[in-house]
Amino acid sequence: MNNQKDNIKDILSRVLKLSEVPDDISQNSCGKWDSIHHLQLVVELETAFDASIEPEEIAVMKSLEDIIRVINTKS
Repeated sequence: MNNQKDNIKDILSRVLKLSEVPDDISQNSCGKWDSIHHLQLVVELETAFDASIEPEEIAVMKSLEDIIRVINTKS
């Protein structure tokens, strides 16, 4: 489980170009997390976890916790 969280944090770090990703990161707390980066994030997550993320799920992925919850439904 923690490995999954670390993988997601690595993806967030890469996509948002952040040196550190706090556990409580969200779209509201991170100015770099805009709509373009959100789409890039979804593509990276789909590739990394070999999953297809539905539009409804994309819309609710507004924090690290939300992303983990969505990815957990895929495995």
